[in-house]
Amino acid sequence: MAPKVLISDKLSDAAVQIFKDRGIDVDFLPDVGKDKEKLAQIIGQYDGLAIRSATRVTPTILENATNLKVIGRAGIGTDNIDKEAASKKGVIVMNTPFGNMITTAEHAIAMMFAVARQIPEASASTHAGKWEKSKFMGVELTNKTLGVIGAGNIGGIVCDRARGLKMKVIAYDPFLSEEKANKMGIEKVELDDLLSRADFITLHVPFTPATANILSAENLAKTKKGVRIINCARGGLVDEEALAELLKSGHVAGAAFDVFSVEPAKENPLFGLPNVVCTPHLGAATTEAQENVALQVADQMANYLLTGAVENALNMPSVTAEEAKIMGPWIKLADHLGAFAGQLTDEPIKAINILYDGVASKMNLDALNCSVIAGIMKRVNPDVNMVSAPVVAKERGIQISTTNQDKSGTFDGYVKVTVVTDKRERSVAGTVFSDGKPRFIQIKGINIDAEVGAHMLYTTNEDVPGIIGTLGQTMGENGVNIANFTLGRSDRGGEAIALLYVDDVVPGPVIDKLCQTGMFRQVKPLQFEVA
Repeated sequence: MAPKVLISDKLSDAAVQIFKDRGIDVDFLPDVGKDKEKLAQIIGQYDGLAIRSATRVTPTILENATNLKVIGRAGIGTDNIDKEAASKKGVIVMNTPFGNMITTAEHAIAMMFAVARQIPEASASTHAGKWEKSKFMGVELTNKTLGVIGAGNIGGIVCDRARGLKMKVIAYDPFLSEEKANKMGIEKVELDDLLSRADFITLHVPFTPATANILSAENLAKTKKGVRIINCARGGLVDEEALAELLKSGHVAGAAFDVFSVEPAKENPLFGLPNVVCTPHLGAATTEAQENVALQVADQMANYLLTGAVENALNMPSVTAEEAKIMGPWIKLADHLGAFAGQLTDEPIKAINILYDGVASKMNLDALNCSVIAGIMKRVNPDVNMVSAPVVAKERGIQISTTNQDKSGTFDGYVKVTVVTDKRERSVAGTVFSDGKPRFIQIKGINIDAEVGAHMLYTTNEDVPGIIGTLGQTMGENGVNIANFTLGRSDRGGEAIALLYVDDVVPGPVIDKLCQTGMFRQVKPLQFEVA
């Protein structure tokens, strides 16, 4: 059955057509996003939800989203999506961070010009029939110092445009390296340095606990007298009350805001003040940007629903379409290894240690980690997936660690998973053969070579004669067909294991018969998702 997507906000016809051309059923209901009760009623039938800013994806909506796999936001901001609830539900949240980069950067530059030359006020005055030429004395941008808070995608474009205007650009960004700053032709500085030196300050960071109120009253007081402040990023980054007071006192010469702490902004401390330019969140409001983000979100959602490629996800590691082709068998292997360890572990898990060897160590390890954790966590919640598994593990206080190493043995690469509890450590390793099929290659340090089947039986015992016969006879007498039989041992007379791939679930009475022989230390039926 083809995946089904709901578009609950206004999206371009071209975006709708992308879904259709890819074989995805799509319902275009651009007004349903404003009707939360209606959305809650119908969301259960959809695999994907494409939105802009009007639709609010609340826990109630997600509670009813029984089939939902992905939410795609045409734009950058995802404040209208409860990402924590989506993650717990196992729903991927994607945005489109690149479709409106240029548009938003251009708006910031336009706002900087507007506040530097008091263009809106001068325009209003002239429209009113006044000719107040001497009232609107502005400043040039050339040779002024621009302080950029956040030099990422959009901030980087602003830096480039500002350098073209012959401005001196300094930037505060903890993730900006000195090497990258030099290539951009800008100076990397600390925040206090930026505040004291900048003639103009523009913000280009997301709203997070680390950036909330980054221009607080305390930090605003550190700014250079006569500074002008531009915010086209996110509301809540600036203390608007404190800024209003500094504008009134003349310490801040002007401000230009496209975003506000409360939106829609019907009232704000900045409204009505001289030399304050305000626009109603227009950063991405160009024909080109709206079309770009619509097409991008349709492509991303279609790629995920049809191929498993994850692009621009906010609650899961991204996996490109090319990576998905190569990593598909390895992601499946990671899930199998996690499922094996999880099904054998009955006590609370303290830690999960994952070793990546050879070619596996060069892959997208964040995605592989999520798959391992998902396999393990299915023991406590069958509905868990790669999105929700890390959340479940974190809630349970499980420590996750990874180790990478170069090729160390026979195989080009392998993955080894070790689960740690208060009582024991249990490990299982596997690889992917050239045919693309995952294989178990080691259990408890004992080497084996076992194909993964939907239904399996795992046993441990002392290495003594008669084990193979007992297993074969018991299975045969009870109508359980063995598709594959793998044995391994630590050494002669030591610990031994057997892994049987069988056609159907091994019935409980058969497990009991094997246990009653007294020959086995452990008899455990296992289930794997192999489709």
